Amino acid sequence: MILPGATVVSVIAGPPYVTDDPEPVAYRHWEVYLSSQWSRSGTTVAGTAPAIEANYGLLPEVQLSCMAQLAVCTSTDGRNDYGPGDMELGIKYRFLQESAGVPQISIYPSVEVPATVYAKGRGSDGSPVFIPLWIQKSSGPWTTFCGGGYQATIGQRSKNFWLFGWEGQRDLSPVLTVGAELFTVSAHDGYQGTEIGFNAGAAFNVSEHHHVLASIGRDVVGMNQFTSYLAYQLTI
Repeated sequence: MILPGATVVSVIAGPPYVTDDPEPVAYRHWEVYLSSQWSRSGTTVAGTAPAIEANYGLLPEVQLSCMAQLAVCTSTDGRNDYGPGDMELGIKYRFLQESAGVPQISIYPSVEVPATVYAKGRGSDGSPVFIPLWIQKSSGPWTTFCGGGYQATIGQRSKNFWLFGWEGQRDLSPVLTVGAELFTVSAHDGYQGTEIGFNAGAAFNVSEHHHVLASIGRDVVGMNQFTSYLAYQLTI
């Protein structure tokens, strides 16, 4: 997920990172996230409190995704608002399975159903459609995934942009996985240059079905001075 320019403009990605992995939820299984995400840029703080995301394995290799959120935008200039943000709908299809010499690859198109509060900073201008390709390869306790795609907005004149990311992670134990990513976003409405940022994160497996995910980071080049993500994940 990403918050360009500290406004709640997001794309479905791989919690707790901007970069996603290509692995869909197993057939007839669920992943449910209850999360909060924040970004600070200058005098503006924007985030979700909370967001609820549900992923379902509709078919073998096919995942349906839906996220609804309550969005927050506050600023020292008096611009403060809290209410429904954009809803995100997506479908992930893995068309290549991983083998000894081949990575797994998925396509994961998504669309945002906009809130009607763009002027207040907690909704998209139009209906953004994001079409990415994600690639993953694993070796023992190490996993890396990368990819990206193009986001275009239907119905308004918001600036379209490209997003690319690369993440690496390691299983330290059956309980703890740590990782880091580097991502870049081309010029968009929130920032008129190329944005480059990083995140460091961790996943804690409390039990077979209960998990906690978290990440923190910031832009190296861009507007966001600080970003954070925290989620509880239920797998069924």
